[in-house]
Amino acid sequence: MAVTFILIASVLAFNVWLQSQYVVPILMYHSVSSADIKPVFVIGHHREGKLRLLNVSPQSFDKQMGYLQNNGYQVISLDDYVEGNRQGKKFSHRTVVITFDDGYQDNYTNAFPILKKYHFPATIFLISDIVGINPDILNWEQVKEMGKYGITFGSHTRHHAYLPSLSKGQMKDEILGSKRAIEEHLGKPVYYLAYPSGGFSEQVKAITALAGYKAALATNRGYDHFNVDLYELDRIHINNWDNELTFKWKLSGLYNLFRELKNSH
Repeated sequence: MAVTFILIASVLAFNVWLQSQYVVPILMYHSVSSADIKPVFVIGHHREGKLRLLNVSPQSFDKQMGYLQNNGYQVISLDDYVEGNRQGKKFSHRTVVITFDDGYQDNYTNAFPILKKYHFPATIFLISDIVGINPDILNWEQVKEMGKYGITFGSHTRHHAYLPSLSKGQMKDEILGSKRAIEEHLGKPVYYLAYPSGGFSEQVKAITALAGYKAALATNRGYDHFNVDLYELDRIHINNWDNELTFKWKLSGLYNLFRELKNSH
């Protein structure tokens, strides 16, 4: 009897602990296209190892968004998440944030209609100096149109620069220059930065805060896998390799815990 009680108590205690490890998943997309998309060139940094393709097919993206709606997930804006995080809010365990990096043209042609279909907010991080110049990237007219339907925009620096490799002056130019350019075009404040390739340092974080950003997002490279530090928010990369099972796992809110345990060994 005592052994049974101890086992039940242990299971309950483990479940309580597990629930306390929950982190709202911030999903990171890039291209929504059937074509394989290679990463935008990163200034000041040479990628090493396996090249990751960045696309999710429109069919898969629609299916994923449908899964969120049909299973009671609350898709909130990045702004609502950051403000709630700052205030110590406890989010429900079916909360999710959607973000896109680079601002590919197919974010408008393929992702935007699907987001409107499900009435989901999202944030797209723009490389300010190639908006309207690179044909594979959004133009300002498209950005403004999307902004009328719950899509917000953040900075992804001026040139998609790998920030830790730059001088302090170059960091400021990339971080602040992009913010100012996007604000000038949109006529509204830009509060969020996504670090290109997830690269940051304490100096980069300090410059970002001084530039007036409320928060900054990495990939999975942050040291704080529980997203307490608003200037190194971890995100979860979604790509065309994800099936229904892996997508559910990435939505579990425990994915960052798994990465924390994996990195500790």
